[in-house]
Amino acid sequence: MQAGVAPDACFQFHSLNGDTQEEHVQITPQAGQLMGSMVAGFDIETAKPADIDDLRGAIYEHRILILKEQHLSAEQFIALGTAMGEIEVYYEPMYHHPEHQEIFVSGVQSGDQAAGVPQTGKFWHADYSFMAKPFGITMTYPQIVPATNRGTYFIDMAKFFAELDPTTQEMLRTALSVHSPRRYFKIRPSDVYRPIGELQAEIERITPPVIHPAVFKHPFTGEEVLYISEAGTCELREADGTKMPDSLLNQLLEGSGQLDMSFTDRHIHLQRFVKGDLLIWDNRALIHRALHNTRPEPSLSYRITVNDAEPFYPGILG
Repeated sequence: MQAGVAPDACFQFHSLNGDTQEEHVQITPQAGQLMGSMVAGFDIETAKPADIDDLRGAIYEHRILILKEQHLSAEQFIALGTAMGEIEVYYEPMYHHPEHQEIFVSGVQSGDQAAGVPQTGKFWHADYSFMAKPFGITMTYPQIVPATNRGTYFIDMAKFFAELDPTTQEMLRTALSVHSPRRYFKIRPSDVYRPIGELQAEIERITPPVIHPAVFKHPFTGEEVLYISEAGTCELREADGTKMPDSLLNQLLEGSGQLDMSFTDRHIHLQRFVKGDLLIWDNRALIHRALHNTRPEPSLSYRITVNDAEPFYPGILG
């Protein structure tokens, strides 16, 4: 949120000719919340390139955007992703939409027809942190919203890093973080009855551990982001590769709220949604964790992930 702006203030997009489109698209910060803003009036069919630029910029400023009253086909959802940048197709085909590989499907429809994978993301993570080149933007479009509990928890890791004492900040600025999906790898139907050692070897071969800076500068905001998560980060290392104490990593996970199973830590934001909402968030600064029902209930979401106009962090290889 911009300094000096009231929580209920509205922001407007601007078209190519510079006219304010205040009767069409408005961004309103969520009152009383840690982050996130509602976007009303956005229409992918009529959006100008400048509108898309404004939308993209608002993601980095507000962290989470909730586009209201969206009624998109799969093709329109893909078109929005393409307008935002280069779509990253998920590496595991079992998550793909049956007709559009660009769309990651989470959940199971009601009735006999299954789609995607149920109970995804039930742990703190940043999307693709276990890959050599993560992406900057995540877009989630719920298709079937449960009548009871449903939402996503978020933590702003740039904000948390800014709260750390200067000595710890300085130590982490030169540290490295090791990431891997091994802790929460999703077992596939084809993995049933496979020897566990064989499966572990496959995980290490397809997605070997990758090393990222423990702290990097956000290329759009300039903020320093602490790039660790409970699910994805295996260890911290010094710049020369020496393993740092596990106690340091645990201290940071605990301090940021990732080990709080009551989800009441002051760093945790719960973003709820309703049918017609489309959520877009900053995958650099935020980590997230899905809120799932404890009892079976139909639930289905589409996800598209996007590489934006800048490298994930300055100096990233590849």
